[in-house]
Amino acid sequence: MQREILKELFPEDKEVLPAARREGGGRESARHLDHWSPAVLLERAAYLRKMAKHGDGSASETLREYSQHIAMLSFRSRSGEAEVHEKFADLFYVLAGTATLVTGGDVQGARVVGPGEVRGWSIEGGLHQKLRAGDLAHVRAGTPHQMLLAGEETIACLVM
Repeated sequence: MQREILKELFPEDKEVLPAARREGGGRESARHLDHWSPAVLLERAAYLRKMAKHGDGSASETLREYSQHIAMLSFRSRSGEAEVHEKFADLFYVLAGTATLVTGGDVQGARVVGPGEVRGWSIEGGLHQKLRAGDLAHVRAGTPHQMLLAGEETIACLVM
């Protein structure tokens, strides 16, 4: 089924994820700028929506890995787990949709899933912030956070 979705969204003569636009061209500029237009990000989010529909309600893809961070695209049609990243922050830029970001508080059912990574089923006592398209939210390293969706809400975010 994934192959059918890919064929529908990306015919063979079309790049799946266009190479970052290089200002000025050449190898030197390639090291300084990666650019994805809103149209490209929303097109990829539409693909992730289809993947989430046929999966567990969420899907993401890494756009690019850098030495200090990762650029990811994320789509959710269901609430996520509570998370804590000991060594890195999350920066969410909402491309489409709405959700509530809970930060702070205590992670319930906390379990270590990797070095410096904790997950749990919910957050007790955190602050709730409604997010909408165009919003930017920064969650500091070590801060518990969870994305909650109600009813038919969905959200597509660029995550750094």
